[in-house]
Amino acid sequence: MSLTRRDFIGAGAAAAAGLAMARTASASALPDSPVGRRRGAAADNRPAVVSSANGIRGVAKAREMMLQNADPLDAAIAGVNITELDPTDHSVGLGGLPNEDGVVQLDASCMHGPTRRAGAVGAIEDIATPSLVAKAVMDYTDHIFLVGAGAKKFALEMGFKEQNLLTDEARQIWLKWKANHDPNDAWLDHDDDVKVQFTHGTINMNAVTAGGDIGSVTTTSGMSYKIPGRVGDSAIVGAGQYCDNDVGASGSTGRGEANIKIAGAFFVVEQMRNGASPEEACLRALQRAIQMTEARLVDERKRPRYDLTYYAIAKDGRYGSANIYSGLQFAVADARGARLEPCAYLFKESERPRGPVPMHALSR
Repeated sequence: MSLTRRDFIGAGAAAAAGLAMARTASASALPDSPVGRRRGAAADNRPAVVSSANGIRGVAKAREMMLQNADPLDAAIAGVNITELDPTDHSVGLGGLPNEDGVVQLDASCMHGPTRRAGAVGAIEDIATPSLVAKAVMDYTDHIFLVGAGAKKFALEMGFKEQNLLTDEARQIWLKWKANHDPNDAWLDHDDDVKVQFTHGTINMNAVTAGGDIGSVTTTSGMSYKIPGRVGDSAIVGAGQYCDNDVGASGSTGRGEANIKIAGAFFVVEQMRNGASPEEACLRALQRAIQMTEARLVDERKRPRYDLTYYAIAKDGRYGSANIYSGLQFAVADARGARLEPCAYLFKESERPRGPVPMHALSR
């Protein structure tokens, strides 16, 4: 993992489950189901990669790199770089939706299983690939987490290129939000048919090589229109992502505040360490997050008014993902190629609370 600064920049540019689980629609997770059998396949599927659905291009790239003996973290970061540099994806990197002041602030963290090292950056501005800055923190410093102006200064010293991340499209989305979010401000409201966009994204990617080495990374532009300086779970090792080379890796997308409180990625990996399959571990983490959710964000049946998704991969190549509600997909690439598969879930989409939702409840 030792690289010169020039090589680095060059490479960068180029608690058990309760009865509720058993009786919900997440029955697809059971070992005797087709989904359970597929996800139970192990070592012959390695190298393998799992990520959020917006990483479908990235998982293919990461697996191809590992077939050429690439390091799992290098492969995973190359995978998420595709999304970070895509201006049409408004949940990460270039084109990410800004904070309430119109400034794009990015978060990312990564872990390298073989060396047990980690790196992270929070609220970094003007750098499109925070995942690579997080890796630079890991590779070149004795620290794990740099934030704000210090993180940007470090990135520039490492040779990263400064650029304006607020694209014209993202700026227009922000202006629509600004005009509509407060009826008493001095901004003219848009027509009723204007839909204000909120990010529900982020990208998490976890990779395991043919030999069982593991890497994980999560990167995001964070909760859209957030208070400046807000850092979500993506930058927090153990919450947004976590990797243990003896067990596996996990990460999340969705409401970061709900995930931080349970150290969700660490929780998933520990569940796998204790014998749970990746999918079972993700479902258990969702249940724990709901248990720790404040009353304003759930209805009378304890159904959350937000989304949260976990992704996990085991050392032997098994994988899984689970969302609170049905209908979501995740990306995976293994011996059967790159594809989208349905997430396991706790509740049917029809059970999601309706009516007014706190503005930030749905986004990271």
